[in-house]
Amino acid sequence: MLLDSASLYFRAYFGVPDTLRSPQGEPVNAVRGLLDFIARLVHDHRPDHLVACMDADWRPQWRVDLIPTYKTHRVAEAAVDGEEEVPDTLAPQVPVIEQVLDALGIARVGSPGYEADDVIGTLTARATGPVQIVTGDRDLFQLVDDARAVTVLYPVKGMGNLQVTDDALLLEKYGVRGTQYADMAALRGDPSDGLPGVRGIGEKTAAQLINEYGDLPAIRAAALDIGSKLTPARRRNIVEGAAYLDVAPKVVRVADDAPLPRFDPALPAEPADPMLLEDLSTRWGLGTSLDRVVEALATR
Repeated sequence: MLLDSASLYFRAYFGVPDTLRSPQGEPVNAVRGLLDFIARLVHDHRPDHLVACMDADWRPQWRVDLIPTYKTHRVAEAAVDGEEEVPDTLAPQVPVIEQVLDALGIARVGSPGYEADDVIGTLTARATGPVQIVTGDRDLFQLVDDARAVTVLYPVKGMGNLQVTDDALLLEKYGVRGTQYADMAALRGDPSDGLPGVRGIGEKTAAQLINEYGDLPAIRAAALDIGSKLTPARRRNIVEGAAYLDVAPKVVRVADDAPLPRFDPALPAEPADPMLLEDLSTRWGLGTSLDRVVEALATR
């Protein structure tokens, strides 16, 4: 089980009331919400391995070099060194989350110059058994693969209602399989990530083209073939989008070869550092949220 950690703690932050506070009055809603998520995931799914995948670089320069608008709107106006804009009361909770995960003994893995998505892509590529990816980010649907038993658990409403995303569901909702999702995403673009897409091609048209021609290179070849069935307007838009389409697949596709440190992915049966965990629980008032994780680990 691979956790898209930032996606989940952002979701916890906005979904759990900020009235949850430490004894000193600091908000701990993201910390406690994430712990509640993890407790439920461990209890319901009983994974052998659990890895909290982290953003060592939320906006890698190599992606920005290819598409300068990549995630531009998420950069805080007053940020230093292009830091991501994070709510004032969430940022101080992230180090607490990291400390608690480490004290629990849950593997926490990032890779310099790569996003958590790339860590997830790399670990998925290395996996020899079934993989469950837990994320609120549709970009990771590209990793869904029924043949390898790779599914995405996508929170529809909180963590109590997880959509089990497999190829059948993707075909029903988007008209493409997981292995075709990145091509569709490149064609349609994604304003939330600063990806313009190809003019005049939305999600449905992108899926239609992929089903007709197979993949993005074949669609581009058809645009250059005056004998293809593409309409003149669609042909023109694809040809005019050549510069974008030259680089978009590399930006959209998650890496499967990110360098990763050595780590133990095994889900612990008990906390790695119980004394530190007790200190953290007392300092931050983590109470029943932490207790539920410890109980889930012990009874899995």
